[in-house]
Amino acid sequence: MKLIILAAGYATRLYPLTLTQPKPLLEVAGKPILAHVLQHLRQTPELSSVTIISNHRFYDHFHVWAQHQQSIDPALPIKVINDGSTDASNRLGAIGDLVFAIEKQSIDEDIMVVAGDNLFSQDIQDFGAFCLEKKTPVLGVHDVGRLEHTKKYSEVHMNIEGQITSFEEKPQNPTTTVIGIALYFYPKAFLSQITQYVKDGNNADQPGRMIQWLYPRTPVHTWTLPGLWYDIGSKETLEEANRIFIHL
Repeated sequence: MKLIILAAGYATRLYPLTLTQPKPLLEVAGKPILAHVLQHLRQTPELSSVTIISNHRFYDHFHVWAQHQQSIDPALPIKVINDGSTDASNRLGAIGDLVFAIEKQSIDEDIMVVAGDNLFSQDIQDFGAFCLEKKTPVLGVHDVGRLEHTKKYSEVHMNIEGQITSFEEKPQNPTTTVIGIALYFYPKAFLSQITQYVKDGNNADQPGRMIQWLYPRTPVHTWTLPGLWYDIGSKETLEEANRIFIHL
């Protein structure tokens, strides 16, 4: 199983912090967000390698970080690839970047996909074990506690078996506080569908759009994230995460 980390965004809402530093390399509790991400996924069963998708502006930043990380943990290969975008106007989008990685590396194995700005408070290697058991696409879900918060993310309903029965990205009138987070699993048999989704002209930006398109066509299961979760999208969220994670 290959881990793909989406890290090619420009994080304009965090300017000026992200003018010269990519958001996944901003520090929380003394270490880069990306280091937290890898720490909590490192023990995933059958994890073979990590690919970080960067834009052109910050490729060197990620390359230097990956070399340092590789020196600490040489057993896990880490590769950084450059999607060629230079600013928000020509970025490929999260799903576009995923297709770019699949094609550039000729990937032919199961993939786990995570956004590089997600923070987890606990190891989540159980996610990988769950995915290997289900052998279907899987979406990580989390309860954000307030319907108002759901509007910023995606609304997910599932049946008693945990299979998605409805999914809406950025709902205007949500009826649940359970959201989909940027943590996905796609068995290798589904990689061609991701590629076809983009080639057909569908929304290639928000990664949840892929799930919204996929679940009516094939079973998609959910996995409930334990502990805390932060999507670092603003200075306020970054500051809050720093206050919380310094004590973990």
